[in-house]
Amino acid sequence: MKLRDIMTTEVQTCSPQDSLVQVAKIMWKEDVGIIPVVEGNKLVGVVTDRDIVLRCVAEGDDIRATTAQKCITTDMITATPDMDAHEAARLMGEHQIRRLPIVENGRLSGIVAIGDMAVVSIHEDEAGRALSGISEPDVPHH
Repeated sequence: MKLRDIMTTEVQTCSPQDSLVQVAKIMWKEDVGIIPVVEGNKLVGVVTDRDIVLRCVAEGDDIRATTAQKCITTDMITATPDMDAHEAARLMGEHQIRRLPIVENGRLSGIVAIGDMAVVSIHEDEAGRALSGISEPDVPHH
């Protein structure tokens, strides 16, 4: 299964110029801890709730006056829509990330959450059960 089959395409984003209050409100409304930062449709980074706390609140910055640019992580891990879901799950585990931005030609096209990976295992379990029934030898009925 490819990421394009399970990714969320309606992703809330912010710009580097948005205040951290705006970013936090998006996080609260969407019930997420990460917001992709885009200029146009081009992904330039991500801001996490942890980034806001550690890079701004802990330093005593005014979150109303501070922009996402201060907290942005630009060296993020991304994937493409054609990446295999198993490879993406391995990548997420290796880097200890819960959400993976999906990028195509530099543009944000979606995001995959760790919970989306459950869909992959459910489908595989169903396929496995179906195939096990098919591959069992025919037993004559008396």
